[in-house]
Amino acid sequence: MIKLSVLDQSTTSAGQQEDQAIRDTIELAQLCETLGYKRFWVSEHHDHPTIVGTAPEILMAAIAQSTDRIRVGSAGVMLPHYAPLKVAEQFRVLEAIAPGRIDLGLGRAPGSDGKTAYALNPNAAEDAEHFPANVRDLLAWVSNQPLIDGHPHQGIKAHPASASSPEIWMLGTSDYGAQVAAHFGLPYCFAHFITDGQGVERALDLYREGYQPSEQYPEPQATVCVWALAATTEIDAERLFASRAHWKISRERGDLKAVESPEAIADYQYSDAEQQRMAQLKESALFGSGDQVAVKLQSLAEDYGIDEIVVLTWTYDQADRRRSYELLAEACELA
Repeated sequence: MIKLSVLDQSTTSAGQQEDQAIRDTIELAQLCETLGYKRFWVSEHHDHPTIVGTAPEILMAAIAQSTDRIRVGSAGVMLPHYAPLKVAEQFRVLEAIAPGRIDLGLGRAPGSDGKTAYALNPNAAEDAEHFPANVRDLLAWVSNQPLIDGHPHQGIKAHPASASSPEIWMLGTSDYGAQVAAHFGLPYCFAHFITDGQGVERALDLYREGYQPSEQYPEPQATVCVWALAATTEIDAERLFASRAHWKISRERGDLKAVESPEAIADYQYSDAEQQRMAQLKESALFGSGDQVAVKLQSLAEDYGIDEIVVLTWTYDQADRRRSYELLAEACELA
């Protein structure tokens, strides 16, 4: 069977205080460790009323302190917002907290709108253009290796030093991220849940064809992150999926808000175009009983030539999200 990992985005539910989403993420990580998931990743978004995980490095520290075995990672740190040295220092501290369990997932997208990205870093657009060079420097600092000859920051080190280093991943939804990952010989994760699978095969092909082996990763290591939901029955899964679908339709008309319950939107009147969109979302989504979703995930793994898939699940009720991961763990025999 395939290995499964988790991405949690600390999503808010209507009628709930936003800070509860952070505590829910920590509790979910503890559960997923007991269920046998390999990694638990958290995302970075800013000024977003639905996804409130704004500081993955802080959330990772809390998760690392409250778990023992599961790998804990970012998916990801949006590097154009930050100086590479500061990110390296943060993740070296995390590595000291949980040696051998830290993943540093990197992204180039802002994780926000342009105005918010500018507020985070007025030079974010320029830094995005220097993304490969910043990745190069970050790799050196994170792994306690020297910077390239002639570098203006040569001699500066990221502390604390330790016997192990974080595992660095490149994240993306385009050819660009795949090519950067291949150039530096890094593991690569395609955000399937953002594109609904569009572009994934091309990106993985580019990654594998252009891969330049590194000392730590002599062979390409790829995965995808998919949105999936399992429930006791397919009918119940479809009912729970309605919250996610409704949110996506609302977002497409510019209305970002907390996830609503299936009951609250049961009588919502969709336009003809929105009904067609809802049908499309149901057709492409991965939901059903635990066994049904497990079969779909296994099929994706075989199609893409991978042995690990990262699963993202949104539900209105945290109990339904926890149950989904329990059912998938059972169906995929993770324990």
